[in-house]
Amino acid sequence: MSAEPRAWRLRGLYAITPEEPDTDLLERKVRACLDGGAAAVQYRAKTLSKALRAEQAGRLAALCRSRGIPFIVNDDVELAIASGADGVHLGRDDGDVRMAREALGGRLLGVSCYDQPARARAAAAAGADHVAIGSVFMSATKPGAVRAPLALIGEAKRVAALPVVAIGGITEANAGQAIDAGADMVAVISAVFDAADVEAAARAIAEKFNEEPGNARAQSRAV
Repeated sequence: MSAEPRAWRLRGLYAITPEEPDTDLLERKVRACLDGGAAAVQYRAKTLSKALRAEQAGRLAALCRSRGIPFIVNDDVELAIASGADGVHLGRDDGDVRMAREALGGRLLGVSCYDQPARARAAAAAGADHVAIGSVFMSATKPGAVRAPLALIGEAKRVAALPVVAIGGITEANAGQAIDAGADMVAVISAVFDAADVEAAARAIAEKFNEEPGNARAQSRAV
């Protein structure tokens, strides 16, 4: 895939894959998630072998490309480029944002900002396309993660002028709170991929972005 810039509308369900060694099963689950309306997919695999990660990332990149949905790799710029991904997401210890921006060309670059909106400002200055705030709720995936009050979503948007992804403990029951707080996307792992019906679980959260709010929904910026 070319690294030429492409305008992605970052709004909706941001599905983050679980650690799954069965590639066929993982692909089926991601396909179901896309059928349910996921607006972006992030591949996250911390413990799998390099060869398996390369295989999985390549297959998921092709699947997402066939649906016109951005595919993002967690933590690994090299894997993102090699797999033909549309971008990468970096955490606190995953490398320099400016160097990643240079390596990625026009691909998407997301940066975790935790509970620190000031990080969002710095990320924007270094070339990020979007930032993540969280954990906005208690997270089963990262139970020890620092909590980020929902108000920080709006603060991050204000200082960075970038789309904001809310992450951490998001479910169908509370996704609307994050959206009302200004989140352009809500990142979800367990509430979608652990569901008996992945497609239905994804749709239930994705449709939160189409609801008529009694509270204003923030509009995302195309990047």
